[in-house]
Amino acid sequence: MDWKGFLTFIEKHDDYSFFMKLLKGGKLQAFSDSECSISLENPGSKIYLDGKRAILEQSIHDYTGKSPTLVLTVQKKPKRTSKKKKEKEESKISILQFQGKQENKIKSSGLQPRFTFENFAVSPTNHMAYAAAQAVEKNPGIMYNPLFIYGGVGVGKTHLSQAILNIILEKDLRKKVLYCTSEQFTNDLVEAIRSKNTKNIRNKYRNLDALIIDDIQFIAGKNYVQEEFYHTFNTIVQNGGQIILASDRPPQEIKALEDRLRSRFSGGLIIDMQSPDFELRTAIVLIKAKERNIDIDMKAAQEIAEKITDSRELEGALLKLLSLSLIQEESNKITADAAVSELKRQADITRSKIRPQDIIASVASYYDLKPSHIKGSSRKQQIAFARQVAMYLLRIRLGLNLDEVAFMVKRKDHTTIIHGVNKIEDMMIKDKELRDHIQRIYESTTVR
Repeated sequence: MDWKGFLTFIEKHDDYSFFMKLLKGGKLQAFSDSECSISLENPGSKIYLDGKRAILEQSIHDYTGKSPTLVLTVQKKPKRTSKKKKEKEESKISILQFQGKQENKIKSSGLQPRFTFENFAVSPTNHMAYAAAQAVEKNPGIMYNPLFIYGGVGVGKTHLSQAILNIILEKDLRKKVLYCTSEQFTNDLVEAIRSKNTKNIRNKYRNLDALIIDDIQFIAGKNYVQEEFYHTFNTIVQNGGQIILASDRPPQEIKALEDRLRSRFSGGLIIDMQSPDFELRTAIVLIKAKERNIDIDMKAAQEIAEKITDSRELEGALLKLLSLSLIQEESNKITADAAVSELKRQADITRSKIRPQDIIASVASYYDLKPSHIKGSSRKQQIAFARQVAMYLLRIRLGLNLDEVAFMVKRKDHTTIIHGVNKIEDMMIKDKELRDHIQRIYESTTVR
């Protein structure tokens, strides 16, 4: 049925013209020999036309020559969103968009979002460094510039340094900040020289509001790198930016460091971060467990902290215990008994004469590679993955420190080792098959 034609028909037909106003806003939903369905604007129109059904059906018959059953419905009006609700929804979208931009900015700045002041465990061994970092965050470029933090491996230098920049970005996403290692800075400079485009590296580093250089001691003895960093340092500070440097030793003990750089480094605040004490190590275990939603006994956390003194190894031990609990009990609960048993087993294995090269040989054999592939520079997916497995086994199962692992797989940058170990640990939590594979590789090494 032609709806417009029908409305014109009833408008001109004196007997049916009174329907016109009520039907004009309606719509023909369906029409057949057996049924004519019409939706109306409001319930009042339906109530009235229901009472005139016989007359309306007659008008349809007169127009079409058919006698279908009439079905009347009321149009559903779209829900109107209140102004307050709309503003709330827009606010939610705006927050999500900001969080997305913030996450992207954090990643592009080389930062880890998990490195915050909130999850940094404080004790007498690091409270001075913690207080200094908070002071810098509140007044970047003014208080303690540069801030020079030094200490051994795993004392929290990187965490504390990045926490400053994460807060700076949280306050103002427009700030230009960057975290990099001295190796990354060197590589950027070498590439800029190779491509004859030193302008790019200067734009990248000298226009920053805050810069962290980790392992700054490694620029010593590299004359052109020191020259470039000297000018980068001066430009950032003169522009009101903040410099944060992390090292394994104080400036006066870095050999082959230019005197002018040593002077600049000593011109701010130099803070020594000591190795974590027992209480701090226990707190670190509990914080790491909470971050990864791992259920752990206080006594188990204390057992780990008592046996392991390197704070980076604490997380590795925690994840090792978790992977074992998942394999043995399909549970993420770590008990004191499980911790004692596994830590004793690890100590026994360490005392046995398993050599790092045996681990590498086992990994290479398992993935049908040569040990030279593991130590080589190839980035092919299979080789890169096998290399990360080797890093994990050397670091977590054999207990080597970062320098030792880096030496065994021919890598210079600690961050490469940390990334590789973390990746395998994260994958093992989700992938039982991978856990089994790595366990088989390790067991095949122990019987050599």
